[in-house]
Amino acid sequence: MSLNRFWVRDPIRAYRAQLRFCLRTTVAGLLALVVARSFNFPLHGLWAVLTAVVLTQVSVGGSLQATMDYIVGTLSGAVYAAAIGVLVPHATAISQAVVLALAVAPLALAASINPSFRVAPFSAVLVLLIGGELGESPIDSAVVRVLEVALGGAVAMAVSVLVFPERAHRLGLEAAAQNVRKMADVLPKLLAGFEQSLDAAEIARMQNDLGSSVTAFQALATEAKGERIVSFRSDPDPAPLSRTLLRLRHDLVILGRAAAMPLPKGIARRLSARMTSIGVAASEFLRESATALVELRNPPPFAPADAALMAFDSEVAALRSEGLTRALSTDEVERLFALGFALDQLFRDFADLAQRVQEYAQGEGAQAKS
Repeated sequence: MSLNRFWVRDPIRAYRAQLRFCLRTTVAGLLALVVARSFNFPLHGLWAVLTAVVLTQVSVGGSLQATMDYIVGTLSGAVYAAAIGVLVPHATAISQAVVLALAVAPLALAASINPSFRVAPFSAVLVLLIGGELGESPIDSAVVRVLEVALGGAVAMAVSVLVFPERAHRLGLEAAAQNVRKMADVLPKLLAGFEQSLDAAEIARMQNDLGSSVTAFQALATEAKGERIVSFRSDPDPAPLSRTLLRLRHDLVILGRAAAMPLPKGIARRLSARMTSIGVAASEFLRESATALVELRNPPPFAPADAALMAFDSEVAALRSEGLTRALSTDEVERLFALGFALDQLFRDFADLAQRVQEYAQGEGAQAKS
């Protein structure tokens, strides 16, 4: 019995956000159908239901952004198509094609320039073609289209806010923490490349995965900024954390390029213990920072990682003073310099990460206590 309970509970926890999204989308579609049919919209309120389903996103911020863009696109497309339909007669098939071209072409251009207009051509087609099939004038068709979209958007927003709301701010924190944990896994593997040859395909896969994760967090950060319109909480601005994660990602890219070939055996042997210490201390700092970010705690102490870097710098200085770097080729000297530069930059960005963690701990902690 206990094992069965865990077997059910663990997947539910793992896919909590997805299951909530499933429930919200279903509720939004059903609620839009009930409301639309009460107003006797044509086609059983088809466009209101479709709009509610399409605009219900995983997070409140995503639903808000999608709703704003959809309403802007629908309003502009419907109004423009109605004007074209009234001004240009289109009783024949040829004239109908001309009207459709006059409506779609400018709106498609606007959509290519501004993504907020991407549904405008779609709305124009509906106003000109569906309205005619239903016996509606272009103006009547445009009015009905806008009303149904407004109704669907209102339902989507209401459900997103009231039914198991999932905030992009919280999802962003979890995504950021996952990014930082991935960095903690990648860093020691990159440092090992200065002692032995790495699997280039595996390193490229890890770097690409990390880049995709950072990009996904940036999308959530954009949604989180939009949530401030409907949120009663004063959350920290996610933009600084997004920039810090992007810089850390670039640091690891530079480190990976420098680790494309191992250092000479003598140099690598001298630096081996120092790089291992850096890998352990830095990975521990990153993992503890990820935990602190999610749990809204102060950042972990930076002293152990800083001490490991100072020991590495001292060892490199000792190699130079002993003249062991004079026998290195230009390429080997450049890679040794790139290693030191990348580590120094990485640790400076660690300090930025600690500051971001502190901001979230203070920002949300103050809200929770008030």
